[in-house]
Amino acid sequence: MGIRKNIRYPAYLEEKFDFPEFYRLRMSYPRPQIDDLEAAVKAAVVPQLEKIPLKDGDRVCIGVGSRGISNISEIVTRVCAEIKKVGGQPFIIPAMGSHGGGTPGGQQKILKSMGVTEEKCGCPVISSVDVRQIGTVFDEVPVHYAKEALVVEHSICINRIKPHTKFKGAVESGVMKMLCIGMGKHQGALSYHTWALKYGFYQLLAEMGQAVSQKSNFRFGIGIVENAYDETMLIQGLGADELILKEEALLKTAKENMPRLPVKAADVLIVQESGKEISGAGMDPNIIGRAADLMEDDFSVNFKASRLAVLNLSKASKGNALGIGNADIITEKVYDDMDYEATLMNILTSFSLKKAAIPVIMPTDEKAIQAAFTTLGPVPPDQVRAIIIRNTLDIAECWVSQGLVEELKKTPMIEILEKKSLSFDASGNLML
Repeated sequence: MGIRKNIRYPAYLEEKFDFPEFYRLRMSYPRPQIDDLEAAVKAAVVPQLEKIPLKDGDRVCIGVGSRGISNISEIVTRVCAEIKKVGGQPFIIPAMGSHGGGTPGGQQKILKSMGVTEEKCGCPVISSVDVRQIGTVFDEVPVHYAKEALVVEHSICINRIKPHTKFKGAVESGVMKMLCIGMGKHQGALSYHTWALKYGFYQLLAEMGQAVSQKSNFRFGIGIVENAYDETMLIQGLGADELILKEEALLKTAKENMPRLPVKAADVLIVQESGKEISGAGMDPNIIGRAADLMEDDFSVNFKASRLAVLNLSKASKGNALGIGNADIITEKVYDDMDYEATLMNILTSFSLKKAAIPVIMPTDEKAIQAAFTTLGPVPPDQVRAIIIRNTLDIAECWVSQGLVEELKKTPMIEILEKKSLSFDASGNLML
């Protein structure tokens, strides 16, 4: 997109800044994980297949989302294999609402980038945005479901269970959300976000999810829970008749195993990359403590920063910069890498307009971090409580400033690894 070069900045920003020392630390979280992925998928899928009237030759539509789920290609492949063993004919569809620009080609590209392809999974991948209305909730809210799923005998969904980036409830991001929004395609996503502002995000999700379970050919979901290191720790089959109760239990497990920043508050948070594959909001509000939604729950109970700067937009996000409005400062790189059309499609569908707001733009990483420090007020640099993370999925190791390290040295499960002065290359890019 580009911005005007040679912008004049205040004199204090033109000067070289004396950053404090930073310390790399490692946080240790509980690390339960699955050792035998094939066996775990089989244990989740087989009992569900035994419960449904699947006949030889029956077609099974498998909805797969757009999130960066660990082992997703392998899990989908194994699910397809189990369906084939009992005579089913599986095929895959994107279940991702308006992601990928809301187009069949864009959504198929997302699946391909995740390794979910016909070659890998051994079954066709069919991408379309066509839906049918299958019911109504609250006497006025239409419920949509993918046409490709409805014209065959059975449909299932595969998704990670995790805290949502927009709201809090007994069920948040998971299989039920995929039924309402992902399998509802762009039209379903738009309907949900429109009416959620009247009925509440969780309340509407629960009603729409139950409607899909009762009025479609949805048979079961595969719920995935990851540990604090984004490793697969649990895979469970969720039958249509038990979806809410089982997903509620899995969400509690997911919340118990989420990573956390080492403190509840800081002056500055530097995020090296934001991206849609990292979080639906680019940066997970459960980590950064900011949501920027029209109707939102309070995420600041998890973390609060006076200044938040984003240095890069991930390549995998394909220019979708949803969530960038949660930052106070971005770099020219972030601005230039934005695909505004893709961002706009996602923003207007989710009604989260503030998430596309353009923050203050600084020319380089160095000046972005400097601006975060120097706009705090009269706080000496060596007293600024600052944290640098790679992204909101990767926080087990992070960098903290001199002003924060002393209180963390005695914190259990935190190891101080090294001390380093911030350095930047000739283009002003942070070198860590």
